[in-house]
Amino acid sequence: MKKASLLILIVLFINTIYAIDNDLILEEKFPKKLSDFAFFKDIHAQIPAEGVVPYELISSLFSDYSYKQRWVYIPENKKASFRKDEVFDFPVGSALIKTFYYPIDERNLSLGKKLMETRLLLRKQNGWEAVSYAWNEDQDEAIIKKAGKTILTDWIDFKGESRSVRYRVPNKNQCKECHAKNDAVMPIGPKARNLNKIYDYQDESINQLTKWMKLEYIDNIQTDLNTPVDWKDDTYSVDERVRSYLDINCGHCHISSGGANSTGLYLDLTETRPTHLGINKKPVATGRGSGGYEFSISPGKAEESILLHRMISTDPGVMMPESGRSLTHIEAVEMIKEWITVM
Repeated sequence: MKKASLLILIVLFINTIYAIDNDLILEEKFPKKLSDFAFFKDIHAQIPAEGVVPYELISSLFSDYSYKQRWVYIPENKKASFRKDEVFDFPVGSALIKTFYYPIDERNLSLGKKLMETRLLLRKQNGWEAVSYAWNEDQDEAIIKKAGKTILTDWIDFKGESRSVRYRVPNKNQCKECHAKNDAVMPIGPKARNLNKIYDYQDESINQLTKWMKLEYIDNIQTDLNTPVDWKDDTYSVDERVRSYLDINCGHCHISSGGANSTGLYLDLTETRPTHLGINKKPVATGRGSGGYEFSISPGKAEESILLHRMISTDPGVMMPESGRSLTHIEAVEMIKEWITVM
């Protein structure tokens, strides 16, 4: 066989190995193994296949101190449409991929990590569907868990303290508790405003939105974005940080089209009405979740504010968010306590 012909065969073979299974994304049934989708060249090392693009959010949803890696896949010759202050309108066949993991030691990330689960949001013909895959002990495959799973794990935090958690892989119905908009499953994070930051790709450091345009994943977008801030960055005001935190952690439900729309407590970044933000707002129906306090936010009185009370609690009948965490987010609680105290 001539060398040129052999080279062509090798290239075709490699492309076949790493080609995304577009048909599988659209099928009614989910495969048992994550690897069947071929989203990764190296599934253990989480090296994405061609066309699977990493991305980060400016501020991320708290999930029991887990770390996250995110990727997006859009089929060739298709694009996502811009919608201001909303998630991009992704075309049929798109996939949003998110792996949750804990580092062995937060003080030295080079020591490695333990992969917990990879969640997929797949844009099928009739809308988005969610599914979770839990990683095996060998960390070389993730297996579908429609009924969910609880995983005991531990890590060393940035203070050098040993931490442990009962990490919960959600079942198929629990995904809807957060990913719901007008009773349909919807993504939360990939809004243009949440992606408006520089990302260090392998080939360049560039704004993620610019990168998506270069890849022809999206067309031009509006420039007047309501961009949040990284809530962990204390160079910003406490108000900017808190509003950004509440937006990504609470605003997808506490919005007029979300699962908590009947509460009248709206925590989306664009909300400006003090009462809807919870200030001197009496709850609609919280039961014992109110802790006996009168207002969602009582200015100057953090210890009497229902919002903070429910953030601190780990009681399933009281805590907010209702799912996705079993630990109190201590750093966020301290920040929001300061925010309310100085009102």
